[in-house]
Amino acid sequence: MPNLMIDSIGPGVTVQDLGRPGWTAQGLSTGGAADRLALLEAAAILGAPLHAGLEMMGFGGVFRTDADTRIALTGAQMQADIDGVPIAPNTSAFLRAGQKLTIGGAKRGVYGYLCFAGGVTTPQIMQSRATHLTAAIGGLLQAGQTLPIGKDPDPSAPALRLTNTDRCAGGVVRVMPGPQTGFFDAKTRARFAQTTFTRSPRGNRQGVRLDHDGEGFTLAGGLNITSDLIVAGDIQMTGDGVPYVLLAECQTIGGYPRIGSILPADIPIIAQAAPGARLQCRFVTLAEADATAISDAQTLKSLRSRCAPIIRDPHDIADLLGYQLISGVTAGDDM
Repeated sequence: MPNLMIDSIGPGVTVQDLGRPGWTAQGLSTGGAADRLALLEAAAILGAPLHAGLEMMGFGGVFRTDADTRIALTGAQMQADIDGVPIAPNTSAFLRAGQKLTIGGAKRGVYGYLCFAGGVTTPQIMQSRATHLTAAIGGLLQAGQTLPIGKDPDPSAPALRLTNTDRCAGGVVRVMPGPQTGFFDAKTRARFAQTTFTRSPRGNRQGVRLDHDGEGFTLAGGLNITSDLIVAGDIQMTGDGVPYVLLAECQTIGGYPRIGSILPADIPIIAQAAPGARLQCRFVTLAEADATAISDAQTLKSLRSRCAPIIRDPHDIADLLGYQLISGVTAGDDM
């Protein structure tokens, strides 16, 4: 079994897949990648099934493998190179055994993802390999650790790139009404939709705070609401009317009033908004929200259709002589 060796690592790197759906009644939120789309993009680029990968919050690390494998970097745009040769985001790259993969800080976005063609194959817990820090399932990765990875099923596959929509600079997110939206009066809802928010430095995998100028979005009697089910994407209002958007590791019940819920398709925009990014919420109807509900399988199929081969300049291929450029031709000393 191939292995991944961690020479050094940032403070917020974990193993993540799409999490553990179906355990909410037992008090465990789904968890999984903060930016689920990034894992699907990596699977498309690598032409592989959806596997667990490394989620890197803000900073990566230095990694090596003991077997040749293809890799993909998706999500936040992070500085990265293999033995000093830069690699681009949203592309596949070939990592030879023993080469040093260095991933630095995020230039845009928050969560970067390092994925392997064979995936990270740590033991599953409750049908998932995802680290869930608030539930103490798994933990932060440390320098000196070794992780098992799957064998690359097709290491000679051509390199691919994926052109995707930038979701690392904030912008407009769609909000669907929820069971408590009507508790906020029309004037408050309109003011909320017209407000430009700033992603606060206060945030983690449980949720992020949205700062804004002006008075809060309070609700009379809001603190007397009975606690009930909450999910990632819900926008809770604290007692002073400050909105918090819940993310992958949110709790499963809560009592703060919720003005609405960000569509699952737009949660990656919130997750990847760096502190200071500007965000605005736009209310949509339930029918409009339903129209955005696309399965992971459909999303992956669409992403794969958008992948294209990387045409490389031979001048930029440092290990050009390591490739068999003409099939069937040899040096003659192997006969």
